Amino acid sequence: MNKIVLITKREYLTRVRKKSFIIMTILGPLLMGALIIVPTLLALNSGKIDRKLIAVVDNSGMFENVIKETPNIKINFIKNRDIEKIREDTKNEVYYALLIIPENPETEEITIFSYKQVNIEISQYLRGSIQQEIQRQRFIELKINEEDLAKAQQPINVENLQWQKDGNTEKSYTEISMAVGFILAFLIYMFTFMYGIQVMKGVIEEKTSRIVEIIISSVKPFQLMMGKIIGIALVAFTQFFIWMLFTVLILIFVKPLLLSGNSELATNPMNADILSIFSAISNIDWGIILFAFIFYFIGGYLLYASLFASVGAAVDNDTDTQQFMLPITIPLILAFMMAQTIIANPDGAVAFWFSIIPLTSPVIMMVRIAFGVPEAVPYWQLALSMVLLIVSFIGTTWFAGKIYRTGILMYGKKVNYKEIWKWLKYK
Repeated sequence: MNKIVLITKREYLTRVRKKSFIIMTILGPLLMGALIIVPTLLALNSGKIDRKLIAVVDNSGMFENVIKETPNIKINFIKNRDIEKIREDTKNEVYYALLIIPENPETEEITIFSYKQVNIEISQYLRGSIQQEIQRQRFIELKINEEDLAKAQQPINVENLQWQKDGNTEKSYTEISMAVGFILAFLIYMFTFMYGIQVMKGVIEEKTSRIVEIIISSVKPFQLMMGKIIGIALVAFTQFFIWMLFTVLILIFVKPLLLSGNSELATNPMNADILSIFSAISNIDWGIILFAFIFYFIGGYLLYASLFASVGAAVDNDTDTQQFMLPITIPLILAFMMAQTIIANPDGAVAFWFSIIPLTSPVIMMVRIAFGVPEAVPYWQLALSMVLLIVSFIGTTWFAGKIYRTGILMYGKKVNYKEIWKWLKYK
């Protein structure tokens, strides 16, 4: 046990002192914070873009008082002017685009000309304004009262409320649960893959440099494998913990700036949406989610890292790993792909089985848990999934240990599945 601790310490200190680790540890939370903050700031400041001047030739005479200017669009209705002259002005950026409305817009084609790709918001606004007026004219012809029709078409507000154990109700935000579940599933997928590969590459590096021959003279192969796996796991945890800490601090610092740092932004109606998002995030049961995340993070990593270590021990270089990597990576990739489907039905049969199977449960269970325990995931399913993951890790560790102790000193031989099967039967 003491030797495993020494190997773990060596692996940990060697990796956390690397410049690449320090740089990524600093950049990680900045990038994660930027992914949240920058789109919000851009949305809040969306009204500050340059106004676009649209030339409109209305041959029908119906829309002069209908297509109105907006904070982003200026409208210039033009009569009795050569289209070629307007085209030249558009080319010289006097106008952003030219809208031509025919005499009968219901049967003839309405066109928007420009030298640039027309902004989709501008295009939708112009089309919507024209369509709304045409509909209004049709209602008049059909003698339909426009006000009564507007009342009949008024959207209905449906609010999601969730019963709590104490009998009270709480507002439910399905979209937030979906986002949290997918993000946590992606983090487990990414870290398991990234650091599992590091275990494999570390084993190959030591094997090809023959350093392992010296190390094996002092420790058992199994101790070396476990020390390497645990050491890299601690590196992953260190980086992840720093990322989460910095990200939370960035969000705590930026939230008041987003909501009250500028008088114009403070009155922006989007602030209500931002407040509701923060409220929804704070209402999530982070206790059970963090516990499950830590467990499945450790369990999933240890399960796959032991398999990656066995692949590293079996081969002499990165090229030879391809034939053995595919069976290991397919379940992990499949789990991440299925996560996007399971978000839509977190308590279905497919979600249940993928969250029970150990090779996919670390990713899929995080998607389901975000929707609530025991609402989406009964306690017995969570317990069963955890037990099977522990048992599977013990089994894969034994499996990897058998391969590792033979393959770590095997050089210059192309290994196949038949050869690995022989190694498993060695006593």
